Amino acid sequence: MADLVLTRRRLNGALLARQLLLERSPLSLTDALETVGGLQTQYAPAGYIGLWSRLKEFRRPALTRALEDRSVVQATVMRATIHMVSASDYWPFAVATRPSREQWYLRAAAPQLRGVDMDRAVRRVRDDLADGPRPHRELLEGLAAEGIPKTAWNGLAQLVHLVRVPPSGTWEQRRANRYALAERWLGDPPVEEPQAIVHLVRRYLGGFGPASRADVASWTGLTGTALKPALGALELRTFRDEDGRELIDLPDAPLPDEDVAAPARFLPVWDANLLVHARRTGILPEIYRPRVFNTRTPHSFPTFLVDGAVAGSWRYEDGRLGIEPFRELTARERRAVDEEADRLRAWHAADGK
Repeated sequence: MADLVLTRRRLNGALLARQLLLERSPLSLTDALETVGGLQTQYAPAGYIGLWSRLKEFRRPALTRALEDRSVVQATVMRATIHMVSASDYWPFAVATRPSREQWYLRAAAPQLRGVDMDRAVRRVRDDLADGPRPHRELLEGLAAEGIPKTAWNGLAQLVHLVRVPPSGTWEQRRANRYALAERWLGDPPVEEPQAIVHLVRRYLGGFGPASRADVASWTGLTGTALKPALGALELRTFRDEDGRELIDLPDAPLPDEDVAAPARFLPVWDANLLVHARRTGILPEIYRPRVFNTRTPHSFPTFLVDGAVAGSWRYEDGRLGIEPFRELTARERRAVDEEADRLRAWHAADGK
């Protein structure tokens, strides 16, 4: 029997449902992070805003406490970018992506690493963190004492399992510049690489599917060769998109009808739904991509969704929330955006308790 063809609209609804953006969820904070495949957090407040958009009654101190009690971890994982993930997901994500991150870094940074003893750098950082967390500044001083340049630092997150620990990397102290060894913070890894990759793929399809194999590779940062055994180990269902491309998915994962209502939602900077791995869903109209990601800024812009697609950007500053639509909004759309903006403004202004 031929595979069911999924329209872009239906793929959009599937993404929104799995990302908890159709309606706010009663899930626990850690369950929500596992459902959506973690949240990208190069800017620490993005995790807080991302959870506010997805959860009922979310308060900022809840995430700070979760980082403090180690049930949530902030670290470099997929695509060598910083994410907040549950403690249960950290080791599978880290173990699955470590080889690809290491290879990418050593290849990309080869000109800057000529003459640098990276094995020595790894030993020094591990020794400096043996007794507990240390700030970034002290770790750089330790490297300098060994004659190792600062350029080596960017690779250490790919060569050593490091986590970023509170009080840094929180709403209250936004720069995530205090580090610990993951095995000291969480215990030794309980999973081997093949099982870790299976877990990572399952999380991707659960949070972003149905998707092509290329999309899985794009999000995980792994090659098709590395992913092939994991995809073969999973029970999968298949679909086609409107262009005839095969899509894979987990059995019984949410797949709403085309007419599902998509409310206005506000997304933070670097929200992973807007990256190219989710292009098939139309959540970011391609005409707007240069306005969200551009070469003039080191970050993306926070955005808002109308009817399941980016319709503009927003900014909160000095108690004011400004909205910049990318297109003319209907009166109904503007009311929905304004109502959600009022909620976000009130949440920003509250003490979060």
